[in-house]
Amino acid sequence: MKVLTVVGARPQFIKAAAVSRAIKNDFCSSLNEVMVHTGQHFDDNMSKIFFDELDIPTPQYNLEISGGSHGLMTGRMLESIEKVILNEKPDYLLVYGDTNSTLAGALAAAKLHIPVAHIEAGLRSFNMRMPEEINRILTDRISSLLFCPTEIAVENLSNEGVSVGVYNSGDVMFDVAIYYKQQAKQQSKILQTLNLSNGNYILATCHRAENTDDISRLENILKALSKIATNISVVLPMHPRTKKLIDSYGLSHLLASLIVTEPLAFLDMIALEQSAKMICTDSGGVQKEAFFYQVPCITMRDETEWVETVNLGWNKLTGANDEKILEAFKSYGEAIPQTVSEFPYGHGNASQQIINQILKQEA
Repeated sequence: MKVLTVVGARPQFIKAAAVSRAIKNDFCSSLNEVMVHTGQHFDDNMSKIFFDELDIPTPQYNLEISGGSHGLMTGRMLESIEKVILNEKPDYLLVYGDTNSTLAGALAAAKLHIPVAHIEAGLRSFNMRMPEEINRILTDRISSLLFCPTEIAVENLSNEGVSVGVYNSGDVMFDVAIYYKQQAKQQSKILQTLNLSNGNYILATCHRAENTDDISRLENILKALSKIATNISVVLPMHPRTKKLIDSYGLSHLLASLIVTEPLAFLDMIALEQSAKMICTDSGGVQKEAFFYQVPCITMRDETEWVETVNLGWNKLTGANDEKILEAFKSYGEAIPQTVSEFPYGHGNASQQIINQILKQEA
């Protein structure tokens, strides 16, 4: 059975590493994976380093499509992926998450009657202003196999009338977190490089369009991080697009008290996450990794797809309100959760469950 995997962005590379490794290690598997990199994240810090570090198979196709509006990017990807599908004639097309690459791959396959397997299906923020929400809803509607990371994701699909082909596989990111946890501790030198010590800094990330495209939201986030930095070091690996917008808005002065770095290698990021006192982020993946590593998290968004982390007390939603961010920071200082009491993201074997289910379709 041939599976065509479409990836394009940094979080997808990480998830694909887990599934591709499981395919490679399953000697009884008849799966043949062909990987397509759309080029959505194209520079070395956002792309090549992940393929090298995570030992992801070199993509047989690199479409080199990046930049432009959502419609332009998705349309160009759709056209190019269609050509790859016609050339490769896969039995399944595999997509991850909620990016433009995800939607383009799913649409191209569905129009050519190739069944789509969607990993991370069923997630909902219920905010239709987010391009990610549109991408994930549309992808779910045209997928034949929907691999949900949690029971809540399964319920979301059920509420939309989708129940056929739906599986709670667990979260492939939990597979990744377990696999690389010790490796990051042993191999990464990022704490020494930045002169940090365990539990003595805050890790922050900010890249979502809802925050970066709104000058007032971005300014409030940076103000909050600057105030936090008067009490404890704040490390901010900077997304290239965020850096460009900060400069254009004239907000660079708010970075003066922060430790700003280039985008980090995966193992360096995992090492920083594990050893942080707290994490402030607008990233879906980072807030979840904080939960996996039992690090308190402040999510600088108005909603989250990963509601389990909030329900279990490890994540606080603040939006881009600097006062709420500071209030959450203070409240964690007074009462930090002691241990993770529930494991809603599976048992670290999601990748194998996904492979097994795809192979069942061949039988």
